[in-house]
Amino acid sequence: MIAILKKELNLFFATPIGYLVIAMFLLINGLFLWVFKSDFNILNAGFADLNSFFYITPWFFIFIIPAITMRTFSDEIRLGTIEIIKTKPISTWDIILGKYLGSLLLILIALVPTLSYVYTINQLAATPESLDYGSVIGSYFGLLFLASAITAIGLFSSTLSNNQIVAFIIGVLLSFFAFYGFEALSELDLFKNFDLKDLGLNARFESIGRGVIDTRDFIYFISVSFFFLFLTKNNFDLK
Repeated sequence: MIAILKKELNLFFATPIGYLVIAMFLLINGLFLWVFKSDFNILNAGFADLNSFFYITPWFFIFIIPAITMRTFSDEIRLGTIEIIKTKPISTWDIILGKYLGSLLLILIALVPTLSYVYTINQLAATPESLDYGSVIGSYFGLLFLASAITAIGLFSSTLSNNQIVAFIIGVLLSFFAFYGFEALSELDLFKNFDLKDLGLNARFESIGRGVIDTRDFIYFISVSFFFLFLTKNNFDLK
């Protein structure tokens, strides 16, 4: 697994892909939060918090993470190297987890520079107590769990096609539905008697973002991640 993980990271950073993903994520976030005159601009909010950051970042994840994972298996299928991988003395789970952790680690690296936002907001605040650190810490944990779930979805999508663009589109659609689809369905009259909202990633992310520890939220994210990794394994075995 470690060998696969190192290989994935080398592929990301041996080419401009890894640097480009991190740069685009930080650039787009920075423009929305500090430059563009919109409701997301922190400087125009009038109070010290990072709600805008934690609101828009999950939506960026829906597009950025599938862009990272789209090549993980689709390239192997297209080039025929998936058969070579299967003959190596390494288990299927080691291969999948190595690729999964490699993609997830890239997202975590992209998140690290955003910690500077916490320092900046703290400096801009009238008093250090103005910033709700419990909510900030909870929201960062929420982003980590959210990234883990969407990465698993993206990995599964990559096994569905040998075309990276197709894998990317499927990954975006599945991630969007998992994040917001259940919430949208719960607003329809047909499903108003069913509590579908809690099945979505967004509801669980918001729950963790309140700074309240609920093991049900952690179990939910772990279950979603494992479910899509399990589907990835099944598809990998069929290739």
